[in-house]
Amino acid sequence: MLATVVLACQAPKNNPMEYPGTRKEQVVDSLWETAVEDPYRWLEDDRDPEVVAWATAQQSTTRAFLDALPERESIRSRCEELYNHPRVGIPRTIGERIFLTRNNGLQNQSVTFVQKEDGTEEVFLDPNGLSEDGTVTAGLSGASPDGRHVVEVRNAAGSDWQEMRVLEVATGESTGEVLKWVKFSGAAWVDGGFYYSRYPAPEGSAFSAENTFHSVYFHKVGTPQEEDVLVFRNEDEPNRYHFVNTTEDGQFAILNTSTGTDGNSLHVLSLAEGDSNWKPVVEGFESHQSMVEHVLGRLYMLTDIDAPRYRLVAVDPSAPKDQSRWRDVLPESEDLLESVRVVGRQLWAIYLHNASHRVLRFDLDGSNPQEVTLPSAVGSVGGFGGKMDAKELFYAFTSFTQPATIYRLDIASGKSSLWSMPEVAFAPEDFEAHQVWLESKDGTPIPMFVVHQKGLAMDGDNPTLLYAYGGFNVSLTPSFSASNLAFLERGGVYAMPNLRGGGEFGEAWHESGMLLKKQNVFDDFMAAGDFLVKEGYTSPSKLAIAGGSNGGLLVGAVMTQRPDFAKVALPAVGVMDMLRYHKFTIGWGWIPEYGCADSSKVEFDNLLAYSPLHNLKEGVEYPSTLVTTADHDDRVVPAHSFKFAARLQEVHKGNSPVLLRVESNAGHGAGKPIGKVLDEQADKWAFVLHELKGNE
Repeated sequence: MLATVVLACQAPKNNPMEYPGTRKEQVVDSLWETAVEDPYRWLEDDRDPEVVAWATAQQSTTRAFLDALPERESIRSRCEELYNHPRVGIPRTIGERIFLTRNNGLQNQSVTFVQKEDGTEEVFLDPNGLSEDGTVTAGLSGASPDGRHVVEVRNAAGSDWQEMRVLEVATGESTGEVLKWVKFSGAAWVDGGFYYSRYPAPEGSAFSAENTFHSVYFHKVGTPQEEDVLVFRNEDEPNRYHFVNTTEDGQFAILNTSTGTDGNSLHVLSLAEGDSNWKPVVEGFESHQSMVEHVLGRLYMLTDIDAPRYRLVAVDPSAPKDQSRWRDVLPESEDLLESVRVVGRQLWAIYLHNASHRVLRFDLDGSNPQEVTLPSAVGSVGGFGGKMDAKELFYAFTSFTQPATIYRLDIASGKSSLWSMPEVAFAPEDFEAHQVWLESKDGTPIPMFVVHQKGLAMDGDNPTLLYAYGGFNVSLTPSFSASNLAFLERGGVYAMPNLRGGGEFGEAWHESGMLLKKQNVFDDFMAAGDFLVKEGYTSPSKLAIAGGSNGGLLVGAVMTQRPDFAKVALPAVGVMDMLRYHKFTIGWGWIPEYGCADSSKVEFDNLLAYSPLHNLKEGVEYPSTLVTTADHDDRVVPAHSFKFAARLQEVHKGNSPVLLRVESNAGHGAGKPIGKVLDEQADKWAFVLHELKGNE
């Protein structure tokens, strides 16, 4: 590999935009006898002062452009009105107390309240005082079976790194211990303590260094972290995830192991018998399963073994690996069985039917199905949690035109009643949402939700945002977005297709959009945009495309494969360098989804064929592009967006802007304070509307 420094300024002479100068290095890798240039590799080091200065200069250029947009302030003001309403989370019972989160509308972080015996509420945990800029989040994780303690989890500046504290439920006071370097973990209680997962302290940058040896520890309440007992670590396999959960009755611990984001194994430990050996339930990583609960002497497990749309089986804990002894409780059906909860001695099964939720209630043996009546056939639910002896449960329902609304369900009668409904400053009757079906390139039917004002003129002149994800078995279902309303009220159309690679129709749907079949995802997305144009919703000059994370990769791939597909591109926190993604933080965990350029020439060729960074061409006119990332994103590190933006600014031909927006003290997206959310949404919609009007 050679490394000589060359200075370059990215803005072509025919482009009126002036971008910060970005130096290039002559860095060439040889992969499978193929030379791969990587001139912006120096941008991968987030600790380098030169990289910080470069990102700051890019942000100054971007801010000068966005702050001058004529509609930005009015859009931000409208977004603030739409967000400024009280919001309530799904209530949760700990011991005899009910806990819930509330946000008065514009609080940076929601506050956790506890309900007293007389029905009044008092603050239990308020994260808004933990940082001046509201970038520290704090919420509740697992609670002890006796209801005395609960784990508080904190994240700072949007990072995936967490700190855990133990709180007294009666007082809200901390017991004093702080658990650090926690990531991707719950708190599973048993015997005066809990299992949790953490990494060793990172060597190098905490926000970009590779994370290895995910390990399970047991923490005893009242003791320092240094005394925590190592429960499980695989010294031979550093790139695996390990989690432990416990059954409600405390009789079993379940070890969940995975090589990444696809496929997992399960082992069970009998705590009641004092066993020290983990018995295998499912080995290998070719299937997906999760333990639901210990019921009637059996372990109830959700699995896709012999059931791509999942089934619930009863496993004999004395011989858990013997599949001949498994018994179907809820067999596979035409709809995806997304999850099952055991509450109030009933099974609550959430199904996905054409990307909308249905909920069925069963007796514990899977008999006597009864459908829960939801407010609409098109929408999404959350909640349905609780204990085996619960008398009631709470759930949320939302749709494109209904904000998340909380309902209380009486288990004895099966009746739901409204518990909390937010009042948002808009008229839902002015909008409509419907589902259409289209054919992808290979003839596969693809569903898509379309939302707009009633009476939309199908004249091909409507500003339209096409948003999707298409990966990691993730299902996109209808949900309410206050920010989207600001766009819809201006005559916009919001379209959300359910691409292959997602989880909407089971594992077969997922597999048809991963690894060597990833191109299907991009083809589905382009077919969705072509459908919108053909049916008169919009035209290429009025189309914007957006996606985040794996969806950012989607946008990057599509804009490089068909630069004239859309007028505006919004790749957010995207995976843009498909040849090196696995070398940062937990990127190795995505290898089961994407493949790895280092593993084989077949996988290298496949990744190189669509990697956004490597498919940008000299002299091509690309869409107006707003690349967004954050300085504390330790999931998809900023290097992806930095390198992609630098290369795009270098090769782009034409007058359309190519901007890089870098949020400070923020991460991959979760926990972002409301002030940052409002600024981000105002920037996005102002940019979209300005650029879509550019040809008028």
